[in-house]
Amino acid sequence: MRSDKAPPTTATPTVPALLDGLKGLSPDEVAAARARGAVNRSRARTSRSLASIISANVFTRFNAILSVLFVVILVFGSPRDALFGIVMVLNSAIGIVQEWRAKVTLDRLSIITAARVRVLRDRVLEEIAPDEIVQGDVVLLSAGDQVPADGTVLAQQGLEVDEALLTGESAPVPKHPDDELMSGSVVMAGQGVFRATTVGDAAYAAQLAAEARVFHLTRSELQDSINLLLRIITWAMWPVALALFLTERGVSGSVPAAAVATVSGLVGMIPQGLVLLTSMSFAIGVIRLGRRKALVQELAAVETLARVDVVCFDKTGTLTTGRLALERIEPVAENNGAESEAAAAAFARAFGGAADPMLEAIAQALPDPAWRVSGTIPFSPLRRWSAARFDGHGTWVIGSPDAIIGSAPDRQDLREKARDMARLGVRLLVLARGGDAMSAENPGSFAPMAFVCLREELRPDAPETIAYFRAQGVALKVISGDSPLTAAAVARAAGVPEAADPVDGSALPDDAGALADTMEAHAVFGRIKPQQKRAMVAALQVRGHTVAMLGDGVNDVLAIKQADLGLTVGSGAPASKAVAQIILTDGRFSVLPRIVAEGRRILANIERVAVLFITKTTYATLLILAVSLLGWPFPLLPRHFTLIDAFTIGTPAFFLSLGPSTRVFRPGLLRRILRMAVPAGALVALAVLASLAATRAGLALEAQRTLATAVVSLPGLGVLALVARPLLSWRGALVLAMAAGIGLAFTLPFSRTFFALSWPGLWP
Repeated sequence: MRSDKAPPTTATPTVPALLDGLKGLSPDEVAAARARGAVNRSRARTSRSLASIISANVFTRFNAILSVLFVVILVFGSPRDALFGIVMVLNSAIGIVQEWRAKVTLDRLSIITAARVRVLRDRVLEEIAPDEIVQGDVVLLSAGDQVPADGTVLAQQGLEVDEALLTGESAPVPKHPDDELMSGSVVMAGQGVFRATTVGDAAYAAQLAAEARVFHLTRSELQDSINLLLRIITWAMWPVALALFLTERGVSGSVPAAAVATVSGLVGMIPQGLVLLTSMSFAIGVIRLGRRKALVQELAAVETLARVDVVCFDKTGTLTTGRLALERIEPVAENNGAESEAAAAAFARAFGGAADPMLEAIAQALPDPAWRVSGTIPFSPLRRWSAARFDGHGTWVIGSPDAIIGSAPDRQDLREKARDMARLGVRLLVLARGGDAMSAENPGSFAPMAFVCLREELRPDAPETIAYFRAQGVALKVISGDSPLTAAAVARAAGVPEAADPVDGSALPDDAGALADTMEAHAVFGRIKPQQKRAMVAALQVRGHTVAMLGDGVNDVLAIKQADLGLTVGSGAPASKAVAQIILTDGRFSVLPRIVAEGRRILANIERVAVLFITKTTYATLLILAVSLLGWPFPLLPRHFTLIDAFTIGTPAFFLSLGPSTRVFRPGLLRRILRMAVPAGALVALAVLASLAATRAGLALEAQRTLATAVVSLPGLGVLALVARPLLSWRGALVLAMAAGIGLAFTLPFSRTFFALSWPGLWP
């Protein structure tokens, strides 16, 4: 019996003051909402259903053509010439199984990394999955959260929402009680409470994403190249098929014989396994990356990995662990040390609900002075400061040195001291007094009181990861919201090249060309705003770079969306996980080299196997055209192509597509495939025609076909050996095994009979 009982939830021990006076839904009200279907669940899925996977692998253009050819052979020819039909079924079955496995892996990882939301039910704050929200729920939001449903603001504390992903409006929008919130928007600053009024597929974001969330393979060079080849082959099939049929009809005088010969030629032209192996490689890549704790949200993202030549990332959470410790509080004047420490401790506890790592580090290091809070202004990445008012102690502000110290001439010594501290890798905040009448819109003047010095922990795997990217020729760009000097100090410790000359965000040019020049010349950037991050990524793309952006915060969302490949971590903000193509579920920076290597492996191997398939298409097409002009019978039966495919294309291509490869991506994939496959196919066709011209007068048709099969197989093995290099490895053993398989097929009595292989005087 199906149960509608909600899954277990996690109760939060304390309820923020914003929720005072609110009760939330009772258990009976929640059950009633579920019963009427008012639950925040969407029918849209990020991956395909089993039915759509089966449909995509079975009902393809070439499967339709092959099915018709299969029926023609059963009607006019021998069932032994219909083996390609079995291969077609096996190809589709393998594709279905592999993609289903990838879907299961994707769906499981999606559940693991799904963000939780906090709802108030019966005066208890609980953490639940977003799809368990019901209409009428009271939901608590903090900076970094993505709004999970449409609703109305009930209470707020400096709540600012970024609606850029929905409306295109780049500036954060302040929200007040009774204002509407749209699902999919992102909380940039402050906290808020709202009541969910519209949930599930009726919500604003769900309606916008109805088409965007449908599973699809991201457009890529690999997909474009293969699709172009397939279109050309499809259009070329019809005229050559007609020419071959008319020639065979004239040579044999038999419609069934002409039909079988035409089917044989067309079977040779169709690269039936190429699309399968491409999709299967992507699917297996997803599974492999999933085992390395990387959730791929779009299959073709694994190909983009191979083309990445610039990686942009923030230092926090990548080069560093994200853990902070208070090193010291250094007062500006000797007589305000005790008061500054008390103010910092009170400030940290006033914003404890925001879970800011810097404030948490301060709160853990200093005792609580028990100051009473009478008002707060939450932190905003645009302001770069936050403030709190304490009864009897005035207003205090904490923020970045440049935002608090400012540019006044009489504070030059403070600016120099801040730079000296930042050069040592210290993460620096400035504690200051603010005016009693200050507000987010009118901050007034700040009186700096102390430097708050925190130290970040460098990830032990960061230097090794940086060294890998340097060796691979991948450029690294540290784009941080912190001080440029602090970011540069951490980058130098991790081994980032050109970290000694950081750039301040305020000095970045607005002109796209000048910004691109700056991005090319420098590696470390500090005090960067969210809009600047997006512009920086776009500037690199204009210069022809394929850019990966790794970020975990709300301020990274725009850049992640802009990048060719967006990456985030499992502990990142829900908004960053919503737009990223790959999620590092355990947050380890060291997994990036393995991800890039997986993308390169897939692209290099697909290039190898594509050469094999297009070589066959080339020689089959040229043979059809040649025999049509010469009036000769087509020299191969469908069963001969089955034999050739099995040992020179299909089986080796399967293993080659799974093998390791460290080849660095180079543009021009289609050009390289054709440059190798077309000449190779032409040589095979010429070899067959030359052998037939020399012997056809003295050989029966069956012997001519045997000769043609042998002549195609030998250079086919040669092409296999070329694309499988280096041969002093398992690849060489694979080529030898395929050669042995062909040898056995030509010598074993059963296979000779089955494949109609006959050579007078050689076999009894």
